Amino acid sequence: MPNGTEAMTTTTSTTTAASAAGRGQAAKGAPRLAALGALAVLIAAVPLVLPNNYAYDIAVMAGFNAILCVGLNLLIGYAGQISLGHAGFFGLGAYASAILTTRYGWPPIAALLAGAAGVGLLAFLVARPILRLKGHYLAMATLGIGIIISIVLNTESWLTGGPDGLMTENFSIAGLTLKGEKAWYWLVGALLLAAVWLANNLIDSPIGRALRAVHGSEVGAGVLGVDTSRYKVMVFVISAVFASVAGSLFCHYAGMVTPAKAGFFKSIELVTMVVFGGMASTIGAVFGAVSLTVLPQLLTAFEEYEAIILGGIMMGTMIFMPKGLVPTLAGLLKRGAK
Repeated sequence: MPNGTEAMTTTTSTTTAASAAGRGQAAKGAPRLAALGALAVLIAAVPLVLPNNYAYDIAVMAGFNAILCVGLNLLIGYAGQISLGHAGFFGLGAYASAILTTRYGWPPIAALLAGAAGVGLLAFLVARPILRLKGHYLAMATLGIGIIISIVLNTESWLTGGPDGLMTENFSIAGLTLKGEKAWYWLVGALLLAAVWLANNLIDSPIGRALRAVHGSEVGAGVLGVDTSRYKVMVFVISAVFASVAGSLFCHYAGMVTPAKAGFFKSIELVTMVVFGGMASTIGAVFGAVSLTVLPQLLTAFEEYEAIILGGIMMGTMIFMPKGLVPTLAGLLKRGAK
């Protein structure tokens, strides 16, 4: 039996280890908290330089894309699982809200929640079989899901309106109707902050550590006791729900929804935004989405050279910043500070 001194020493060592672990976790979370604060300041300051409603519209669309990319980055950047059909979940969320509010008179919030639940259930059902695949096989499987969703939305015109899409109702909360680009800017900005906060909390939790382990080595994570299948399915469902919520809100903002928003090119655009901004970086996903939403608008002045210049910018970024925009710039700033 240990004497009093030994017991006291053991207790002190345990307390010291726990304190060190707590300080380590706080140190890891501090940069993310600072980045979230900086993002909040930026969202509050942007309206000072937006000249008209068209600029507000671009900002709102950038916000929707950013919310989508925050969820997709959890899947691609942290869990290492590719998805080329993510726009399908965005489209399903949009159509769920459009159909339930216009045809069945549901309140927009109830329709949004029902759409998110339905999309989450669908993602859960398809995740287990397809996430057993790896590499380009997984990419093809997720691409197939997106194509199936797009075909259904185009062909089932009795429900979806076919290629012409559906008109939607205004979004209202507790009897207050949201109208105008400025009002939508603040709502989307607040939801983007909430999405980043939720993603960061997930990343700093045991779930986030399990996802990084799966990304690093799925075999190694399994050997250490991580239920890799469970965590891959979980993050797939979470990312799909992010997309569904963004889609539900988008359909009310745009006033209509068409199958094009669930198409292959939209999925490729989302993956490009995540990679451009920096995988495994929540703020990187945000700035990747914002950059590739705003850049095409700024390059319209170059007319027929717009696509060439945009392609050159993206290619140059990937050559000289292979980790993505935000992680590379953050690394340069750290080296400069030293």
